[in-house]
Amino acid sequence: MMATVRMLRAPGAALVAQQARQDDERSFERFFVTHYERVVLIAYKVLGDRQSAEDVAQDVFLSFHGRVDPSAEWAPGWLWAASAHRALNMVRGSKRRRDRELRVGPAAPRPDPLDSAIAAEQRVVVRAALARLPQRQAEVIAMRASGLSYADIASAVGVQPGSVGTLISRAQKSLRKELTRAQASI
Repeated sequence: MMATVRMLRAPGAALVAQQARQDDERSFERFFVTHYERVVLIAYKVLGDRQSAEDVAQDVFLSFHGRVDPSAEWAPGWLWAASAHRALNMVRGSKRRRDRELRVGPAAPRPDPLDSAIAAEQRVVVRAALARLPQRQAEVIAMRASGLSYADIASAVGVQPGSVGTLISRAQKSLRKELTRAQASI
């Protein structure tokens, strides 16, 4: 008799578990669709390359999936901060790679129009200066440059919205100092 009762309950429990997994997947899918472009934009503002930004977004969402509840109030902030963090790590990694490549030998020059070369150099200088900033300051600048509101940034870095302006101002001041230092060393 007990075996019969267990057999009757087991299929129902499996169905409930399957339904819960499907609900979780639908919830994650809605969350992904809602936040994907913002995550890519944050990474793009740091990296300047759409493909690399999409790679960062993929990594961030893979880390997010199964670990974070998409319905959590802080989930979007976690996602945005993770995007800025991963993108900054890519910048730092590419700088190290460039340094290694320069030690090995110079890369073959590519002919570019003068304006493009100047703009590209300015982007490199800004990204290098951004990579030298403390992590939190670099993230705040990247998030603001990607269009996040003060409330969104506050959620991402875990501060009150009234403190975001001060964080941004200090981060911009630090970035200006780094850029001035970079100009002085040229």
